[in-house]
Amino acid sequence: MNIEDFDFDLPEELIAQTPLKERTASRLLVFNRQTKQTEHRHFSDIKDYLKKGDCLVLNDTRVLPARLYGIKQDTGAKIEVLLLHQEEQDTWEVLTKPARKVKLGTELIFGDGKLKATCKGMKEHGGRVMEFSYDGIFYEVLDELGEMPLPPYIKEQLPEKERYQTVYAKEEGSAAAPTAGLHFTNELLAEINEMGVTIAFITLHVGLGTFRPVSVDDIDEHKMHSEFYHMSQETADTLNQVKADGGRIISVGTTSTRTLETIARDNDTFVESSGWTDIFIYPPYEFKAIDGLITNFHLPKSTLIMLVSALADRDSMLKAYNEAVKEKYRFFSFGDAMLIL
Repeated sequence: MNIEDFDFDLPEELIAQTPLKERTASRLLVFNRQTKQTEHRHFSDIKDYLKKGDCLVLNDTRVLPARLYGIKQDTGAKIEVLLLHQEEQDTWEVLTKPARKVKLGTELIFGDGKLKATCKGMKEHGGRVMEFSYDGIFYEVLDELGEMPLPPYIKEQLPEKERYQTVYAKEEGSAAAPTAGLHFTNELLAEINEMGVTIAFITLHVGLGTFRPVSVDDIDEHKMHSEFYHMSQETADTLNQVKADGGRIISVGTTSTRTLETIARDNDTFVESSGWTDIFIYPPYEFKAIDGLITNFHLPKSTLIMLVSALADRDSMLKAYNEAVKEKYRFFSFGDAMLIL
């Protein structure tokens, strides 16, 4: 298939720049895969589409405040550092800007010396390997000095860091939030659980590659970035029981979906599992794990619009997206939500 097959007209003003004050106040477009019909609701109405025996699968990754601003110790030149992933205890693969100023042995200082870093290696793609030194606990220092690495489409500053975290975020490691989960509150999750809907958790640490545009015309040639995932034995047992009892597995977000589909693809069932996935889901794709999806609205020509087009069908999904544009739904990370059942 061609990348142009997943294009649609998205006015820039519909890309949400700030989150709503109330998490559940976002709008909800419901798409029925059997009837091809849409409904326009609010996210707090999600309970109307869930039933006893279903299982919601949430990604409990926690976003690191991974953007740091420091200076070179020798010249005082300003350097921006973005943490990508931890290689060893205090050693991280990072992106630096301007990269040309960071060479082997370069020493950086952050926060008047609360955090220091030395360049220990160079990556082929232009990244660097930095070893950090500090007093205390690294994540506490990072929380004090770092900023949230918001997507490049968001130009506004985020006044409250926790608004870019889900209320159930626990496992440190993401470069971006699993944004479909931002609509949930603890109260809403409790109400859903009281209905007899099981809540299960997996972890996938979202990488910055999720924001990279597809650079090939033929999407068969696109190579996905790899991201680390983990499923516990408890979650695997829960999901297998839900399937055995005839319940539905509703994935919250494309990150949860990619994790579930990776494990089901590799094992024909759900098992305790950890590893790296580069699964690329696009039409035609036969889903093995999920029965429904809660997701935000994605950008034209993105791998995420391809994923939802595989779950429904491309023509119906583009029609629904054009309807969302007409109705002025808010798009992307801080935008409104869609339920596909």
